[in-house]
Amino acid sequence: MKKLSTKGIELLAELEGLRLKPYLCPAKVPTIGLGNTFYENGTKVTMKDKAITKEEAYHLFFLIAKKFENTLNANLPNDLTQNQFDALFCFCYNVGQGGFKGSELLKQIKLDPNDKDKINVCFLNWKGKVLLGRRKKEIARYFL
Repeated sequence: MKKLSTKGIELLAELEGLRLKPYLCPAKVPTIGLGNTFYENGTKVTMKDKAITKEEAYHLFFLIAKKFENTLNANLPNDLTQNQFDALFCFCYNVGQGGFKGSELLKQIKLDPNDKDKINVCFLNWKGKVLLGRRKKEIARYFL
């Protein structure tokens, strides 16, 4: 089973940004830390919540990271590189586990994880709000 690497964590932190006060993500969902929408006790983040520390932000992230690793490991071919896994973790973390499992990107990876043209299109044609800069960084990591 693969796990998110240190370089993957660094990429995720760059893509998500570390925000210690609640903010609205591009989907207009109250979020805090490294893209967390819930606290450890299951309470949803609200815009009225107090700030957290950097340590608390990373703690919240690591609490849910395993769920995303499990989703990826259950759905991806075993022979992907660590860079591919890290890029797909960041994508899955952004679009959600359900979004990832139903994505054209996952279907294409199962067909041919090395088809650069089709993988690029799938990353960029995500049906949700496309964050072009983010997707380009995920693609760059995937093909590193």
